[in-house]
Amino acid sequence: MKTFLLCLLTLTIGLAQPRPYTFTKTDNAFLDSLEYDTFRFFWETANPENGLIPDRAPTPSFSSIAAVGFGLTSYLVGVERGYITRKQAADRTLNTLRFFAKAPQSDKTVGIAGYKGFFYHFLDMKTGERFKKVELSTIDTALLLGGILSAQTYFDKNTPTESEIRKLADQIYGRVDWTWIQNHNGSAPYISMGWHPEKGFIPANWKGYNEAMLLYILALGSPTHPVGSEVWAAWTKTYDWATFEGQTHVNFDPLFGHQYSHLWIDFRGIQDSYMKAKGIDYAENSRRATYANRAYCIKNPANWQDYSATIWGLTACDGPKDTTVAGRHFFSYRARGAASTQIVDDGTIAPTAAGGSIAFAPEICLPALQAMKTKYGAHLYGKYGFVDAFNPTYRYPSAFANGSTKDGWFDIDYLGIDQGPILLMAENARTGFVWNLMKRNPYIQKGLKRAGFSGGWLK
Repeated sequence: MKTFLLCLLTLTIGLAQPRPYTFTKTDNAFLDSLEYDTFRFFWETANPENGLIPDRAPTPSFSSIAAVGFGLTSYLVGVERGYITRKQAADRTLNTLRFFAKAPQSDKTVGIAGYKGFFYHFLDMKTGERFKKVELSTIDTALLLGGILSAQTYFDKNTPTESEIRKLADQIYGRVDWTWIQNHNGSAPYISMGWHPEKGFIPANWKGYNEAMLLYILALGSPTHPVGSEVWAAWTKTYDWATFEGQTHVNFDPLFGHQYSHLWIDFRGIQDSYMKAKGIDYAENSRRATYANRAYCIKNPANWQDYSATIWGLTACDGPKDTTVAGRHFFSYRARGAASTQIVDDGTIAPTAAGGSIAFAPEICLPALQAMKTKYGAHLYGKYGFVDAFNPTYRYPSAFANGSTKDGWFDIDYLGIDQGPILLMAENARTGFVWNLMKRNPYIQKGLKRAGFSGGWLK
């Protein structure tokens, strides 16, 4: 009777509790291979001298600072899984943090890596300097910091290397001036999406539910330049709460927005005021968004090739080409997705959409990954796991398509910001490793509490 009442209470309040899911021997063998192959992207493509990780590979590329953040946490998974030693991970991490701590920061347009503690979205792989005229990116800096703080928490031994990692992490995080980029318009509490030395702040702010949960939590938890606690309530007022494909949740069309912040923070069982009023938590919200994305693909209103209960997943990813063929519109890199807010769908599926949600809904995400690998084989799965995306409908010969189109379009590249969610969420689904690690980080705890989160593991 006691167990029944507990289950009834859980259903009544709607909180996403740890969902018991037993991975079979076959499941674990699949995930063992997927995690190892995906890990190798970060370990093998990085510049070991400065720790920078390319935006994509094998196509020659600049570095994505967000990919570096994912990579730093992937090294910890690598240690836990036995892919590399703790010393190897610590040495690579230390090189990376030394680079970011010493990289030149100023308001100059060239020869620098960042300003006011933030870093430019893309950096040259060798020099570490700003790539062309990209923006000083607040969200990509936040994703980099997610990786840096995970390393700070993990490397807790009293050795010269690990002590320096912790010291540098504090230095890099503490240098970020969140209030400078928040107060760009003198009134609204929102944080700007970025800044250019040539023309100033980007007009767009972080509003509406998206991947900026982590950004605001880090800004609230800052030990040096914290934003006011009112920013979280202001941000949640811009959410779109609606029902899409039978799932009532805070809508945001590409799935990555429901995943990125959750790579490091376990939102199961903790709530802010907004979610308390709705009777769920953000993990449940992501689960519903995942089911809605899949339901839309199953319905397949545009009749794209191969969409099904196991071939699905719309998010930001590569695509075949920006073109219109036979009345159908296709895109190159773009944020694809489906929600009440908008639908962007050109028949391109990204494995990271299902992979990044595996910790929320393993019962539908794992079969999708397995089916995609089985169906498309070497077209889709290679040296570093899943290539970024594929489009079975696109079978139009084109010299500009990034990949073969004979049997549909298949990417030739792996993208760091899409490989990261696959690896880290697979590990969270299996062991909760990254989530449990970050529960110990005082900055994450402080940020969550200042945002008004309570309950669960925050007690």
